[in-house]
Amino acid sequence: MNSTDGYSSVDALPPSPFQWNILEQTRVEKAASDAGFDIGLTREGSWLVFRSSAFPQRLGVEQQTANSYRVGFSDLACGKAMSEECSLLVVQKEGLWPMVASNVTGYDFLYHLLFRAASLCRVLTKEALGQFREVTGDMPASTEAERLVIQRVGQDIFRRGLIGYWQGRCAVTQLDVVPLLRASHIRPWAACDTNAQRLDIFNGLLLAPQVDALFDGGWISFSDAGKLLVSESLPATAHEAVGLRLGWALSAITDFHGEYLAYHRLNVFKGR
Repeated sequence: MNSTDGYSSVDALPPSPFQWNILEQTRVEKAASDAGFDIGLTREGSWLVFRSSAFPQRLGVEQQTANSYRVGFSDLACGKAMSEECSLLVVQKEGLWPMVASNVTGYDFLYHLLFRAASLCRVLTKEALGQFREVTGDMPASTEAERLVIQRVGQDIFRRGLIGYWQGRCAVTQLDVVPLLRASHIRPWAACDTNAQRLDIFNGLLLAPQVDALFDGGWISFSDAGKLLVSESLPATAHEAVGLRLGWALSAITDFHGEYLAYHRLNVFKGR
């Protein structure tokens, strides 16, 4: 077994010694259905396999003990994001599930994980780019006013995706008054090379107004681990006045955000 970027790579996982009973299987089916996996359950060996009409990714659940489960992800991006957000122990492997989490303990945790995984899968289908193309495909873009209209369409789609990814909460302060929250690009819209970058959910943070102003202006940034960085150009005496808290950190950062955060630190952050 070897480890790369915090993930283990193995050829196979040992089979689960535990067999599903009707009651436990019904409970897990109910959790998956509530989360949005609305296509009928199938079985693959000891795995319960769940699908949704809203996204192509599959998710599997295997019971390990009376109170613990393995969860398999058909999509590496979703598996990696979930592992980092929920502190899952995962292995990457070939076969039915490219990524498997093995430390899902307790039905309540499984229930939460299924809901969050379904939400991430909806985001990761990259429907945003398709929606943008569908809405703006026939729009003229020969004048600045026309380009601004197209940009507003894209930003509205982008905002909806960020609200879903960050579950309607500021990525830093956890403020959950959605109308107040700002959809902030990490790599600015105008600096993106493609519409795919502009609409990439990992190129955005849902932020409270004061955090958005500081981040957009380059007064603060974040490390790849989500740790707050404060520009030395912002006097310490101004921290309280602008509502800055040195304990701020990003709540659900993944390595997919890394490229964009690196751009922000290099090109937007005022640094030293």
